[in-house]
Amino acid sequence: MPPRPLRRVFVRMKACGRGDERAFARLCDATSTRVVGLARRVVRDRAQAEEVAQEAFLDIWKNSGRFDPVKGSPLGWLLTIVHRKAVDRVRSAEAATRRDTTYHQQNQPIDHDSTAEAAQASLEARRVRNALESLTPVQREALELAYFGGYTHTEVATMLDLPVGTAKTRIR
Repeated sequence: MPPRPLRRVFVRMKACGRGDERAFARLCDATSTRVVGLARRVVRDRAQAEEVAQEAFLDIWKNSGRFDPVKGSPLGWLLTIVHRKAVDRVRSAEAATRRDTTYHQQNQPIDHDSTAEAAQASLEARRVRNALESLTPVQREALELAYFGGYTHTEVATMLDLPVGTAKTRIR
């Protein structure tokens, strides 16, 4: 015959399997110190250990009817569930850390050569100046007002005393 505290756990486990909420509450009270202690040794964080304990007790409540005393003690069964939940939590946290690290490594901004960027900007500026020189004076004036002055087509038309359609054509 098992020692008296283990017998109580066994009786409470059987009652939980039949849906006895009071027996489950007593089982939780009787085992919570061990459950949280085991979870804390695995996850190494009190808050996480308490969450693991809650998940484990929920699982124990749902599956207590499946407990088979032939396969082991009720406390061993209960602590096995807790240990598995705690290990799952640690593995999940490690996987999340690896995912975050990989994401940050893959999404680092690429350092660009500022000299190359300056040369590119200079070439583009030269092309724009050459293109503007190839335009007629009225086209150039409309473009400069629109793109360098920041005016709308309507504002350009008003400033140049033109119909809006003509201002748009000159800008295009």
